[in-house]
Amino acid sequence: MASLDTTVARIDAPDEGCAAAAQRAFDAKTKPRGSLGRLEELASRVAAIRRQPAPGPEPAAVVVVAGDHGIAEEGVSAYPQEVTAQMLANFAAGGAAICVLARAAGARLVVVDAGVSGDLRVEGVLDRRIGPGTANAARGPAMTRAQAVQALETGIELAEELAGEGVGLLALGDMGIGNTAISSAIAACLLGREPEELVGRGTGVDDDGLRAKAAAVRRALEVNAPDPRDPVGVLAAVGGFEHGVLAGLVLGAAAAHVPVVLDGVIVSAAALLAARIAPAARGAMIAAHLSPEPAHTLVLADLGLTPLLDLGMRLGEGSGAALGVQLVDDALLLLRDMATFEGAGVTDAGA
Repeated sequence: MASLDTTVARIDAPDEGCAAAAQRAFDAKTKPRGSLGRLEELASRVAAIRRQPAPGPEPAAVVVVAGDHGIAEEGVSAYPQEVTAQMLANFAAGGAAICVLARAAGARLVVVDAGVSGDLRVEGVLDRRIGPGTANAARGPAMTRAQAVQALETGIELAEELAGEGVGLLALGDMGIGNTAISSAIAACLLGREPEELVGRGTGVDDDGLRAKAAAVRRALEVNAPDPRDPVGVLAAVGGFEHGVLAGLVLGAAAAHVPVVLDGVIVSAAALLAARIAPAARGAMIAAHLSPEPAHTLVLADLGLTPLLDLGMRLGEGSGAALGVQLVDDALLLLRDMATFEGAGVTDAGA
């Protein structure tokens, strides 16, 4: 397994020369300059990340990482914790939203158990359990520092495996009752914001539930007092096992020059951890959509990312990221398959 430090040392900035070459190719296509808008920007960004001036679609994988959280004891979710394990079975059976959307995108679906509570093992789900759910962060550290590093390196290893199997586009999703509360705690610490600014309704808690959720996040930050200058320590104090694995997936993909399509607030909080560990990893990230969770807008702004879609989606599971995969592939097909002015015998007005 590649170590965290070794992987971070391999991450560098995207190749802007390849992005410029892709944009020049778009400018030669049979259309007004820039008329495909952000699709042109998207294909050029992928060119820069992959270091290929003329990239085409490559096999994609949607990786959904699941974990349970001790903070669920504080009543932060409208759903009971056993739903996490139940949804893993639903993923494996092909019945969840992400199963439908991954199939539509032609993407391989990889489901990972990073630390679901209980002893249930689901066939078809990768067992990468760091522990049986984290401890209650509102009462003490969610995990040990060693577990945090283990989670990160587990994600790095999985990214390396997928890249070695030919995956050229990685989309990330999550599952875990209580994970929006934990994501808000991570974001509040790293962004220097108050919990009340960031905590949203998650699975649909009512007003009383929202106040209880914000109070639990505040207690977690007060009890643990994580240092925002130490992102691994933040993960250990108030994070989730799936956040660690997801952050490791971002780092491993960035080191392998594989673009990473982010889902909602949980995945983006993990990406924020990755960016604090290795700032150059931001260059490999693509934000698929904007969640209604208030933390998501602030996290994406800090990462310097503008979401491709704003559909009011708040499901998680990688559902928005799977839609992002389709947009990436469409942008790359346009770059590869559209005729040029010269090839089609169309006059180029230069506009």
